[in-house]
Amino acid sequence: MKTIRYELHDGIATLTFDEPGSPVNTMCADWQRDLSTATGLVVSDKALIKGIILASAKSTFFAGADLKSTMRLTPADAPRVFAEIEQTKKNFRTLETLGVPVVSCINGAALGGGWEVALVGHHRVAVDNPKIQLGLPEITLGLIPGATGITKMTRLLGLMGAQPFILESKLFNPREALDLGLVHELVPANGDDVSASLRTAALLWIAANPKAQHPWDAKDYKIPGGTPANPKIAGMLTVAPAMLKQKTRGLYPAPEAALAAMAEGAMVDYDTATRIESRYLAKLIVSPVARNMINTFFFNMNAIKGGQSRPGPSTGSGRTEKYKPRKVGILGAGMMGAGIAYAQASRGIETVLEDVSLENAQRGKAYSVKLTQPRVDKGRMSPHDQQALLERITPTAHPADLQGCDLIIEAVFENRELKAAVTREAEPMLAQGGFFASNTSTLPISSLAQASVNPAKFVGIHFFSPVDKMKLVEIIRGKETDDETVARAYDYVQALGKLPIVVNDSRGFYTSRTFGTFVMEGAAMLGEGIPAPVIENASMQAGMPVGPLAVLDETALSLSVHVLDQTRDDFHAEGKTYEATPGELLVECMVKELKRAGRAAGGGFYDYPAGQKKALWPELKTLFEKPAHAWDLQEVKDRLLYRQAVETARCLAEGVLTSVHDGNIGSIFGIGFPAWAGGALQFIYGMGIDAFEARCAQLAGKFGPGFALSEDVKRAVRHHQPVY
Repeated sequence: MKTIRYELHDGIATLTFDEPGSPVNTMCADWQRDLSTATGLVVSDKALIKGIILASAKSTFFAGADLKSTMRLTPADAPRVFAEIEQTKKNFRTLETLGVPVVSCINGAALGGGWEVALVGHHRVAVDNPKIQLGLPEITLGLIPGATGITKMTRLLGLMGAQPFILESKLFNPREALDLGLVHELVPANGDDVSASLRTAALLWIAANPKAQHPWDAKDYKIPGGTPANPKIAGMLTVAPAMLKQKTRGLYPAPEAALAAMAEGAMVDYDTATRIESRYLAKLIVSPVARNMINTFFFNMNAIKGGQSRPGPSTGSGRTEKYKPRKVGILGAGMMGAGIAYAQASRGIETVLEDVSLENAQRGKAYSVKLTQPRVDKGRMSPHDQQALLERITPTAHPADLQGCDLIIEAVFENRELKAAVTREAEPMLAQGGFFASNTSTLPISSLAQASVNPAKFVGIHFFSPVDKMKLVEIIRGKETDDETVARAYDYVQALGKLPIVVNDSRGFYTSRTFGTFVMEGAAMLGEGIPAPVIENASMQAGMPVGPLAVLDETALSLSVHVLDQTRDDFHAEGKTYEATPGELLVECMVKELKRAGRAAGGGFYDYPAGQKKALWPELKTLFEKPAHAWDLQEVKDRLLYRQAVETARCLAEGVLTSVHDGNIGSIFGIGFPAWAGGALQFIYGMGIDAFEARCAQLAGKFGPGFALSEDVKRAVRHHQPVY
């Protein structure tokens, strides 16, 4: 066997998982074959066996499915996948019902299929390390736990108790698992030989429990909380699908399949329940949504976390030593600066928060009180930890207090002259070898770097608002920014616990530029005469978090007009004329003629009556809606999604984006592109490049050059297509 070592000593059969050439164990094809072989050996040696131990030779216990092979599946593979899942379960069942105790020795993470392997054991012993993650994250990848995970977790915790761990993919550490009854025993993490401690515990339990079995195999077993026949459970199941549909909007089939497998499985015997689970998984695993989500939330996310976009020489581990600034200065204590200050202080970084007045700076620091006080009140944070966090933030009105900062980030208003002034004032305060960053969302970094005495050490670090909630940070490399500065910025962002993407300089960079096409396409459709409610609802039905008109209101229509005016000025300075899009012209009309500047100004596309829900401004119907104008709902959805995908593809062709993973992660976490599509580039690859090109040609013919694909763009999309 290649992936499993089988040993039989003193009546104890040990199956040690050890996939060659891989840092983790997976349910690859070799492992599935080896499991059948190992199970056959156990059966043939049954008369000699008093107990079975499942162990791992890796630093983790088991990582789950082989997702690379999953990415190669097509709908035609579903019957084969079903048969393979059923064979794996047959092997599990054989081990579980052999009549001898089985113990799983969990030395590290056991996620997805890995947790399902652990659940084979009648007794589960784990290392008492809070960093070890256990559980079933399949829903986040568009899948369901299909190797007995749903069936067993439901029978262990009940339909109500299992929901967070199946439908919400809630993970847990070994001590939490012990409290839930999912793990039965812990061994210390600081022992000399953890593997030996696990084995000793396993042997003692085997000796004391010669007739072990799973709870559901006992004659008097009942599902905790009851089956769907229980009135309370039946009542819950009546409303659960509707509540789930409200969350998924019908775009994510996995949670609905998981709920169905839980409910249906609870009404039948164990073996039938696991077969139901297999059928749902076989259907899901070959679906486009699963492929899209696996591609992005596993492979692309791992690329970001592993630093694939981080420049610099690689070490044997694939990374140079990580950089973490000791002291960072923030220029501007508004919402953005205050948010960055909190993000830094919460991660142990000394922060100087500077503004034009001490009062402003103190108000910025008070934002950290606002964020932490509710946690203190609920007992989730100690007053001591809150005080320590606040002491890391020094509010000031004196630039001299920035002296010795390893990094200074300006987070002032989007005005080129203002940004240049604060850069010139603060940059001399940097510690030797320090670097300077601009938190701009639209202004080209190379032009802002002209105010710097050292453009090689000037970089864009674009946070998203609100900083405490938004995970994405866009790092923008200017024309002269050197690799070391980009690498340091990357490490700084990761030190904050956030997701960095790296893009090259251009107007609007990647996220703001692409996001602009989404909101302006919505505004353009309003100008064409499509009803505002149709535009907003179509956006939500397509999977965007909110409608384009609502977003424009929140970000301020006046800001969009300011950016438009700045763009016109920049083009004029270059001797060019900027041709505004129909959407930009409509937003300009809203602000300059109709005096509707957005939510902060009292109203924009929406009205905001005090104490009531916002509502679309009634005058939109009178001013813009054209009853005779024909529209198609699917076409409205397509325009909103395809326009973003086209712009992302253009960024790839122009070198603003240099990788697919930055484009996908950036579009989901930065601008809310639907997760079911796997991001703006996976949206293209998921449907097929030919189909995408054909649909773009149709849309360009009807709605203009925003949807047109140049030959350069087509080449870039094909060149970067991922291969598994």
